[in-house]
Amino acid sequence: MRGYVLAGGASRRFGADKALVEFAGRTLLSRMCELVAATTGSVHVVAPVGRYSSQALSLIEDRWPDEGPLGGIITAIRATQESNSGEPWNLMVSCDMPFLTREWLEYLAARAAVNDAEVVVPRSTFGLEPLCACWRTSATSSLQGAFDEGVRKVTDAMKRLRMEILDETHWKRFDSAGRLFLNMNTPQDYQAALQRWETSEREPSR
Repeated sequence: MRGYVLAGGASRRFGADKALVEFAGRTLLSRMCELVAATTGSVHVVAPVGRYSSQALSLIEDRWPDEGPLGGIITAIRATQESNSGEPWNLMVSCDMPFLTREWLEYLAARAAVNDAEVVVPRSTFGLEPLCACWRTSATSSLQGAFDEGVRKVTDAMKRLRMEILDETHWKRFDSAGRLFLNMNTPQDYQAALQRWETSEREPSR
């Protein structure tokens, strides 16, 4: 399985590059890269050309910048396909999900490894979470077809694939606090996430 962090968003609502904001002493991008690498053994960052060229990262240029995360997902899967490395699966996470854990990602990856679906995706209280999912490399043509027809919403493109949906009976054991899939689109989201993190750090271990 190959690991990817999607960092192609423009962060317009955030007002700055949210991948580079600090969270618990590290940038979000650094945290996500370490987490994915620990799960899959390697990590590649999908981003517009030049955005993170000053950092020691394995970068893959987003083929469709400013077209949303579906383009980034297809870019990643095509990179796996074109590498001829043979990995059948791709773990993809967004760069702005600070409460993801290695234990959850390892469970997600293990579910994919024994599955005949084309995408294994959790469903939270907010709906499907396609930016924390495993995508089969062979799904490239179906996703590309949807994209070429004008589809940009990831969940719409997913309807063309065989899906394995992991509801809360799967992920709740890793996330009793209900924050596993929280992301940060605005400065207010960022401050709220920091407060939740600080609160959890002050809570006594059980």
